[in-house]
Amino acid sequence: MSVGDVITAVLLPVGAAFSALGALGALRFPDLHSRLHAATKPQTIGLLLILGGVAPQAGTVSAAAPLLLVGFFQLLTAPVTAQTVAGAAYRAGVVDHATLTVDESRREGEDGPWFANRSGEHRPE
Repeated sequence: MSVGDVITAVLLPVGAAFSALGALGALRFPDLHSRLHAATKPQTIGLLLILGGVAPQAGTVSAAAPLLLVGFFQLLTAPVTAQTVAGAAYRAGVVDHATLTVDESRREGEDGPWFANRSGEHRPE
């Protein structure tokens, strides 16, 4: 058994476990922000571990190069997607404000989320 086989034997199951726990968290967590966290953080780590486990089996650097691209684009797109979905949900008023520890988008003296309408007025949820 080579070193590459040992790396693969360790990283593939660990990456699969991270991905499975992230999927379980996305199903079980109570609110949107917790679900987004579970859908992005462990899924990304799981995918990177799986890619790291597959890379030694690729044989050549040119065969493993697409794995680096997949990992790079996962690291680039997952946080941006989560931030965009969370921001849209906040602006739509579907976020439970009781679950937020800090709400930096709320203005002083307002009870709910705010966003500007076309006339420039700010209105609470």
